[in-house]
Amino acid sequence: MQTNQLIKSLLLLPFLLLLNVTEVLAGPAIQHWETANGARVYFVPAPQLPIVDVRIVFNAGSARDGKKAGLASLTNSLLTSGAGKWDAGQIAEQLESVGAQLGTGSRADMAWLSLRSLTEDKYLKASLSMLTTILSQPTFTPEEVLRIKKQMLISLEDQAQSPSAVAQRAFMAALYEGHPYGSPSGGTAESVEQLDRAAVVNFFKQFYVAKNAIVAIVGAVDRKAAEQMAEGVANGLTEGNAAIAVPEVVPLKESKTIHIPFPSSQSSVLIGQPGLKRGDDDYFRLYLGNHSFGGSGFSSILMSEIREKRGLVYSVYSYFAPMSENGPFTIGLQTRNNQVDTALALVHENLNSFISTGPSKKQIQASKRNVTGSAALRTDSNKKIVEYLAVIGFYNLPLDYLDSFNKKIDAITAQEIADAFKRRISTDKLVTVVVGGEKKQ
Repeated sequence: MQTNQLIKSLLLLPFLLLLNVTEVLAGPAIQHWETANGARVYFVPAPQLPIVDVRIVFNAGSARDGKKAGLASLTNSLLTSGAGKWDAGQIAEQLESVGAQLGTGSRADMAWLSLRSLTEDKYLKASLSMLTTILSQPTFTPEEVLRIKKQMLISLEDQAQSPSAVAQRAFMAALYEGHPYGSPSGGTAESVEQLDRAAVVNFFKQFYVAKNAIVAIVGAVDRKAAEQMAEGVANGLTEGNAAIAVPEVVPLKESKTIHIPFPSSQSSVLIGQPGLKRGDDDYFRLYLGNHSFGGSGFSSILMSEIREKRGLVYSVYSYFAPMSENGPFTIGLQTRNNQVDTALALVHENLNSFISTGPSKKQIQASKRNVTGSAALRTDSNKKIVEYLAVIGFYNLPLDYLDSFNKKIDAITAQEIADAFKRRISTDKLVTVVVGGEKKQ
């Protein structure tokens, strides 16, 4: 019992305590190689604590669902429900016995498994053995498939009672009509009901393969040990092939407004259009500009104009979500049903003004200070760094992405921001989704 408590205490310590910013952003450099069967590996040694984080990312998100919406999510959720000779309970017990933490997740572009373990040999070997078994011998029993499907159906019922969830689903469907990004990652009640074990097995065999994988490692291990870890994990995968590219997103041709009645006193509102993809030349300009416009909380233009000055909303925000292809640019707010039109008019007024002039000198200086000043917080733990490594690898970003981030932000001018917004945001081609209030005539 004392050993387990010690393990838990170590794992719950803040990682890379008070780590100097230059250690993370300027060094050590990201090391990169491939395993024998084609998995790409990204590694950063972090010797401060006897812990290692491993994140394995596959090009296996909901954009690969095809006509079986929810399949990627179901497959990923089933990975820890049984593997080799272990069922879900036994996997949890094995992890508990060595103090390891295992996680899974999926989005539109990607799906992943993450492992956190102590680096002491007996604990690390057992943790990696479990991870390899999960990747190489998932059982996908019919009973577990049925159990996870029921959980997904319950989640869909819950989402149907949430105006914000209803708005998000309708928003993505309208932005990406006919594109894989428009398919709901959690599926629909009809699509989930039709999913079966055979579909899960086929999906796993096609996408959970070495040449479709990124292995990110951060922790108190050296290069040799990291290579052995990566080879061991990748050996559990068949070589396979990388997934084909996601189709290009077609720009919207016109504006569209969708109103969905909902028995609520407030309406959830989303406004936007496809924005940009990872690695886009305009990324840093749009990122910094949006920080001033709607991405910096109470100091943003939208919050100041719509909440602080007029009290129309509790919160209002905007963001770009870059993906393999153009991810959404989104403006979101909630307001009373009888204030929707006023709030929308103010959003459009401020968006047009921002596109025309960009941020003021004061606004851009404040945003630069905030963005560059928070660099340490973005990389202040093994967990955050390993997630960055996975993103860098998955989207083929340059290895100096973290090193050069602040330098690129500091070099941006207000005119460059205005120019990027003018070229990338078409205010006459915005999707607006309003969920709330009664059916309009």
